[in-house]
Amino acid sequence: MSKITTDFNDRTVEYTELLNDFKELLKKNSLKFTIQREVILETLYSSDEHLTPEALHHLIQKKYPELKTGIATIYRTLSLLEESNVVTSLSFGAQGKKYELGAKEHHDHLICTECGEITEFVDEEIEKRQHIITQKLGFKMKDHSMQIYGTCKKCQEK
Repeated sequence: MSKITTDFNDRTVEYTELLNDFKELLKKNSLKFTIQREVILETLYSSDEHLTPEALHHLIQKKYPELKTGIATIYRTLSLLEESNVVTSLSFGAQGKKYELGAKEHHDHLICTECGEITEFVDEEIEKRQHIITQKLGFKMKDHSMQIYGTCKKCQEK
C-alpha cells in the first residue's frame, strides 16, 4: 500500500534566508528592495494557499491598508520570482495562474476543474515509479510536477 501525505505546512527555507536571497535577486536584476516587494514575499511565505495575483493583492491590501502596493508591482515581482524558481505556478487557462512559494517539500496537485480547489499530495509509490521509468529510458530527471485534473468530492456531491 502506498503512503500518501497531504500536510505541507513545513517550509524548507527559513524566511531570513529567503529574504537575503530575494535581496540578492533584486540586486542582480538592478531592482530596488522595497517594503512592497518584501510584503509580497512575506505574504507568499506565510500563505498555505495557491494565490492568484489578484488574491495576493487583496491579502496585502487587507493586512497593510496604508501600504500602496499596486497590482503591477505584484505581477512584476511574481514574474521575477517565477523566473528564478522561487515560486511555482499552476496555470488555469483563461482564469490565469495561481502561485505558491517553492520553499515547500516536493508535492503534486489534485485540481478541481469545477471550483478550482487545489489539494497537495505526495505518494511515495508514484515518486519511486517516476525514478524507475526515467532510469529505464536513460533520462536524467532534474525536476517534475504532476497535476491531476478532475472533480473534487464536494463538487461531486452537489
